[in-house]
Amino acid sequence: MNPLISCIMPTRNGERFIKAALESVLAQTWRPLEIIVVDDGSTDRTAEIAAGLGTPVKVVSHPVANPVLARNHGMQLAAGEFFCFLDHDDLYAPDKLDLQMTAFAQSPELDVCVGMVQRFRDASPAEEMPNLGAPVAAYLTIAMLARRRAFERVGPLNPIHFHSDSAEWFLRARAQGISVRLLPQTLVYHREHGSNRSLAYGDRSRGEFLRLIKSKLDAERDGR
Repeated sequence: MNPLISCIMPTRNGERFIKAALESVLAQTWRPLEIIVVDDGSTDRTAEIAAGLGTPVKVVSHPVANPVLARNHGMQLAAGEFFCFLDHDDLYAPDKLDLQMTAFAQSPELDVCVGMVQRFRDASPAEEMPNLGAPVAAYLTIAMLARRRAFERVGPLNPIHFHSDSAEWFLRARAQGISVRLLPQTLVYHREHGSNRSLAYGDRSRGEFLRLIKSKLDAERDGR
């Protein structure tokens, strides 16, 4: 029997995009699958839309307004042997989970599998959604599939790192000797639109990444 994959989706006021995001997960051929939508204090129809898709989507409330804590909350509720994540405005490639589970089957010692992410510009339903640049390697929650044991070993995402939680977790994973494989295929499509956190809080995001890099370099210099 195939192992259960738990897909965790933090969301806040995502009614415009969440149906498409969830449908891209439901379109995956891998089963069994559970989808945990963590509604992070939405004031729109996000939870209603998500719940309307039925099994295997589960909607839970977590009104804290912190997507990192929402991901951690989803993991606490998850039953799967494997964890994956998706933001409410992004999309999975149809074969994402199958490609990653094939990698795990080929390498039983593998802990985490990531892949390439393609950015695309949001458009109206009548317009084609053009790609922005070439796919890039993504050591990000949206591109990962991880064994539960990897998070048990490394620990949860750090909510202090509101923008750089993925990078900080992968740095801890590397220090713990976690096995990570990068696939060459595009696994996720990242939607760029006016409400992206990385765009809306660009200066704050860049500052947080710079502090994380400095902290890592200082630790390496001091032998920590």
